[in-house]
Amino acid sequence: MAETGAQNNPFEIAKKQIDIVAKVINLNDGIREILKAPKRELTVNFPVRMDSGEYRVFTGYRVQYNMARGPTKGGIRYHPQVTLDEVRALSAWMTWKCSVMNLPYGGAKGGVICDPKHMSKGELERLTRRFASEIAPIIGPEMDVPAPDVYTDSQTMAWIMDTYSMLKGYSVPGVVTGKPIAIGGSEGRGEATGRGCMYAIREAAKRQGLKTKGATVAVQGFGNAGSVVANLASKELGVKVVAVSDSRGGIMNTKDGLDIAKVEAHKQKTGQVEGFPGAQKISNEDLLKLDVDVLIPAALENQITSKNASLIKAKIVAEAANGPTTPEADEVLFKNHITVLPDILANAGGVTVSYFEWVQDLQGYFWTEKDVNERLESVMSASYRAVADSAEKYGVNNRTGAYAIAVERVANAIRLRGIYP
Repeated sequence: MAETGAQNNPFEIAKKQIDIVAKVINLNDGIREILKAPKRELTVNFPVRMDSGEYRVFTGYRVQYNMARGPTKGGIRYHPQVTLDEVRALSAWMTWKCSVMNLPYGGAKGGVICDPKHMSKGELERLTRRFASEIAPIIGPEMDVPAPDVYTDSQTMAWIMDTYSMLKGYSVPGVVTGKPIAIGGSEGRGEATGRGCMYAIREAAKRQGLKTKGATVAVQGFGNAGSVVANLASKELGVKVVAVSDSRGGIMNTKDGLDIAKVEAHKQKTGQVEGFPGAQKISNEDLLKLDVDVLIPAALENQITSKNASLIKAKIVAEAANGPTTPEADEVLFKNHITVLPDILANAGGVTVSYFEWVQDLQGYFWTEKDVNERLESVMSASYRAVADSAEKYGVNNRTGAYAIAVERVANAIRLRGIYP
């Protein structure tokens, strides 16, 4: 079987994953067909006034994949390579992610084809507000709730929330999540993805009888998720982080481990982790092969492939990134008795706290960071146990176990609701 690389159509991969899990859970063919097609797709072409005074036309998408379990949820990305099939695939994966975490959501995704690195703040604001007004008829707290994604952030969400609110004539904080706290954002949202991943690692270690105190950890990708999970796992689980990397390269200290707070300060000052005092250089590729207890791929997709999967020595691979392991590599890791915590579980802390933010907005009642973290811990722990039990029940790897739960929950909602009219 040919390896599925980044050049393959992501939506075809998403549909194949449904076919694979359909056989495992013996899914009805009719329901399978429903699950392989997005419910709603909107393509918009809209003008934006650039700083030069000229107008440029941009293309944007919003795909709502499935609403059987509730309003759809998913990010909006700004990137030159955004395609409709990519957005379709991401909306499908958001559906399964929300379902495996048992959140009352379906999945959605959006994107605008643009290069934000070559746009001013004013241009980005005008683009965001115009795109928000174009998709406004199909978003809202009861219908579809966007969030930040690649090259979008809390400021982007503030502009969308304000634009939508102006159209409605009153403030609607629940239309988006990932907002600044001052306008209805949630405490704990910033570190939620890394914190959720840390809880998943803790639960997996417990199940394996692996002591986290002193356990060795390597992190590929020292960005938001990677640096947070490294920091929290060091402080709260007592692990020893021996290697970290970013896009420019990595560092390791297998003897004493790395002081993560100092590595963060070094990266802030120099823009990279390389050159950290008392650490050796290591490449991103070699970091994956280190003999550690826990490996955290927190960078790009397709990092663990059929070429290097047999060289992975970690006991637990926790996917803080989206899609870092190819299906062929999954098979190799499973045969080698390596526990993979799949992305739709391991990095679902972000969408879980986004759900908490939405709940707080709808109630107009806000929680403390302690409340948020305790609730996140509860949801992550329960979801990990459900996934591990499902994998055991069907005799499959954790990814297929997670998909089995997610797809079955959505299929069950479709069956119970029926087809109207």
